[in-house]
Amino acid sequence: MRNAVAALAALVVMTAPAAAQGWAEKMFKGGLSHDFGTVPRGAQLTHNFTITNIYAVRMEITQIKSGCGCVSVSAAKRVLEPRESTTVEVRMDGRRFSGPKSVGVRVTVGPEFISSAELKVTANSRADIVFNPGEISFGTAAQGSTPSQTVDVEYAGALDFKVTEAVAKDMPYTVALQELYRRPGQVGYRLTATLKADAPAGAHRHQVYLKTNDPASPTVSVLVESTVNVVAAVTATPSQLTLGTFKMAAPVIRRVVLRGVKPFRVTAVEGTGEGVELGAALSDKDEAVQFVTIKCQAKAAGPFRRELKIKTTIQDAPVSVIVEGMGTP
Repeated sequence: MRNAVAALAALVVMTAPAAAQGWAEKMFKGGLSHDFGTVPRGAQLTHNFTITNIYAVRMEITQIKSGCGCVSVSAAKRVLEPRESTTVEVRMDGRRFSGPKSVGVRVTVGPEFISSAELKVTANSRADIVFNPGEISFGTAAQGSTPSQTVDVEYAGALDFKVTEAVAKDMPYTVALQELYRRPGQVGYRLTATLKADAPAGAHRHQVYLKTNDPASPTVSVLVESTVNVVAAVTATPSQLTLGTFKMAAPVIRRVVLRGVKPFRVTAVEGTGEGVELGAALSDKDEAVQFVTIKCQAKAAGPFRRELKIKTTIQDAPVSVIVEGMGTP
């Protein structure tokens, strides 16, 4: 460790009061700049820079500073162990500038030895194309649901402007394009994105590209950013029911809380028997919160494990609950 610190110390000027530039930039192997290209007015632009701790000592991102209010920056994590990577997300708000724009972002690492990397993002916000709103955001959606969101694309200029195709390949939603109006010097489109019923649980971020007949910009680089956070329609707490050590002669009773995105009923609990039974009758009323009481009694000494599958009226896939413990005489 002492040799590693000494090697790193040789990279910095110890007497300099300000952050020294140089070795921190080597942590951004994928490059220090990104050009979003020509984008519509109002577009919300996102790019992730990957930063890797290539040194033999622990590093911390101590400061991130943007050179413009139109750019916000965040790091997925601040402390990096040797060889560990994370992302620095840069978001550029196309509503807050017009024409060409170049913004610097300073990322400082330390804290014992300090160095900064200068990142740069550029974009050209064209005033003749406007997005309203600048992105599609589904927020929180229940798994299996198919909500839709829209963004309007408007053009004003001399070109007989046309959007010929919306490209959304390998994404958890479908897109549809509709021409709203066309008059001399003006045209409007509406892009509709619909979440697929089989979209997997988790957060998703994608970009939709629109192809146009504009010879100067046949494809507008970042047209729509969609952020989807899909949650299961029903969740169980706890999803793993740990009983600990319990005597075979003494049954253990525990309760599982089920929460739904809307009122529902529990229709069946599969996996009971051989020492696992329902400890109370299931409710026959639709409620946003349901309770399933589990009664466990080990039939033999040793490890005990069982998977219960709880079926409901609002989710095709059953909710899985693992019951485990250790039976003793």
